[in-house]
Order: sequence, then structure tokens, then C-alpha cells
Amino acid sequence: RGKYNFDQLIDRHGSGAMKVDSLNEFFGRDDLLGLWIADMDFAVSPRIREALSRRIEHPVYGYAGAPQSYWDSITGWLARRHNWNVKREEITYIPGVVKGIALAINFFTQRGDKVVIQPPVYHPFRMVTEGNGRVAVNNPLIFDGNNYRMDLEGLERIFRDEHPKMMILCNPHNPVGIQWSVEVLQEVARLAKKYGVTVVSDEIHADLMLYGKPHFPFASVSPEAAEVSITLGAPSKTFNIAGLVSSWCVVKNPKLREPFFHWLMVNEFDAPTFIATIGTEAAYTQGEDWLDEMLEYIEGTIAEVEEIVAEKLPDIKVIRPEASFLVWLDCRGLCMSHDELIKLFVNKAHLALNDGAMFGAEGSGFMRLNIGSPRSVIRYSLESLADALASVCAE
Repeated sequence: RGKYNFDQLIDRHGSGAMKVDSLNEFFGRDDLLGLWIADMDFAVSPRIREALSRRIEHPVYGYAGAPQSYWDSITGWLARRHNWNVKREEITYIPGVVKGIALAINFFTQRGDKVVIQPPVYHPFRMVTEGNGRVAVNNPLIFDGNNYRMDLEGLERIFRDEHPKMMILCNPHNPVGIQWSVEVLQEVARLAKKYGVTVVSDEIHADLMLYGKPHFPFASVSPEAAEVSITLGAPSKTFNIAGLVSSWCVVKNPKLREPFFHWLMVNEFDAPTFIATIGTEAAYTQGEDWLDEMLEYIEGTIAEVEEIVAEKLPDIKVIRPEASFLVWLDCRGLCMSHDELIKLFVNKAHLALNDGAMFGAEGSGFMRLNIGSPRSVIRYSLESLADALASVCAE
């Protein structure tokens, strides 16, 4: 056992947690085990809680600025964890990564413009694009039955023929859990530069790299990448503090950065609350040991998932993630329709997962399992699924 207890069961009901308190709204019933929305059931680092408590105890909650130490905590983290040097003027606060994508879409594109996404991919990419009157153009990932790869030839064809203004890159990719190689990212950057495409890189899972694999920030892989990119990241997934709403945006190219950051400033999109700055600074300066221990715990949980699925659910294939606490399950071997698959998980096993079709048609037949919970919970969920499947087969 390490310093932190990730086996602790914490009841989140009544805390406003979407994961448990919004089940009825999203799944039509509330008697489910929440394994869907991407936050964890682990207690956050005590250092974060202590820093927030100290500030909350002060009796005045007035306007608060972002201290230099806040910015230093982010740039220091990026240098230390990802070997990426970011200057103060190249970074700003944003109120959430999805909001950052929306802000970039609204600033850099016009209604009717095309935006490239790579399904199966995090569903707000499409929702934000289409909801703002833009056209989402699919460059689907290629799946060989074991691993995913990017269709770079297809991407160039889209860039050349469709003339998109923007591409939303997921690096590492959610839901399939892959960290793109330097070579793949360099080619994306080369194509984007050649065809005049701005790349918004969502790197919210960057700190959750597994098995010692490094993360490669898109903007760091080449001069072209730095020139065409807007990078979005956050401590939220890393440290389980999504409710604090603290994210950041890095833009290296001053031609992109200066007008965009000015627009964010005059509209006060770049103004954090003191909860966000204090939580972020504590996380990045004092939370590293918690993170390292948590990632080791997640690796152990993945091993258990693979073992239990192989033994009790042999027709389901686990796609081992290279990053994050989200596991992509290939359930096509069950030979069910996607609706039947959802009924199996929700109505029979009483489990709430994100169904794969949410991430695009390419995700049909897949389910996304959030394993950011105590191992006892994950074991119970998989055993419930095995029992539910057995009862369906016996009918």
C-alpha cells in the first residue's frame, strides 16, 4: 500500500456529482453503477484540499487576480513532465477545454466553415462544431482489430478537397487511449501548414500517460506544429478537479495568439476564479506524488480488467489504453445490435458506461469503461456484466 488509499469507497450521492446524481437524466434510471463521465471516484490530493480550505476560511471572497506563481506552476509542470517550454505570454486561462474549443471555433472560423474531427472521438468535438453552425468533416481512425492508427492519406485528401479551416486533434486520443507518435504529429503539422488549417489540440489527458510512455505535445514536435496550433490542457482530469473549472490555452504563434488572447481578454473569458488558480497551483506544485501513485494504481486495475474479461467475458476485447483511466471495450464479438448492447449494460447489468456510438458511428459495438474507481467496484461491475450476459444467453 502506498501513501494514498485509492481503495477507499466514497459515496458521492448528493454532492451534485453528475456521475451519480444525473444518472436518471442520461440513462433513464438511477439504480446504476456510474462508470461513464470521465472523472474519478478517488479523493483528491490532500495538498489541494488544504490549499482550498485555507482560502475558503478567509472571510472575504472578492475579485481575485491570477498571481505569477499560478502561471509558473503551469509552465513549470509542462517543462518538468513533458519537456515543453512555454513562456508566460504564450499561455492564458480558459474556463474549460470544451469551452476553449468552442471559443477557438467561434474566433477562427465562420458559420459554414468545415472542421475536421477523427471519430471515434470525444463527442463534444462534433456537438460544439455543429452547434455553432460549422460543418464537421470525418477523418475516421483506422482499426485493425487490435490498434488504431490515423488515416493520414485520408486527412490530406480532406485538407486538399474540402478546404477545412480547422482540425480538432485529440492527443492523447479519447476514447481509444492512444498517444500519437512524434512522426504522426509531425505529418499532421506538415499537412496543416501546407493547406492552411489551424489545429486545436485537446491534450487534457496528457498527464495520464501509462507504462512509462511519454506524452508529445503537438506544438512541440516541429516548427510547423508550433505555427499552426492552439493547445488546450488542464489539471482537471489529472488531479480529479474538474469541478474547479481550470484549464489553460497555449498558442506559440503570435499571429494566432495576439488577436485570440486579446479577444479572450476583452470578453473576460480569460479571468479565473480564485478557486481555479489556488487548486491548479496546489496540484501542479504539490500533487505529483499523488498522481504517480494513482497512475500506478490505474495500471494495476487495467491488468485486473484484462484478466477478468479474458476469463468471464471472452467475447469482449479490451483495447489497452496508453493514457488515461478510460478503457475502450470492443463488444462486437457478442454479436448484438448496439441497442441490445446498451440494454445489456444498463437494464441487465445496471451499469452506466458511455456507449461507443456516442463517439461516432465508428464506435458502434464498443463501450467506454471508466476505471477511475476502487478496484472492488470495477471487479463488481465486470462480474455483474458477466452474470447479466449469462442470463441473456439463457433466455
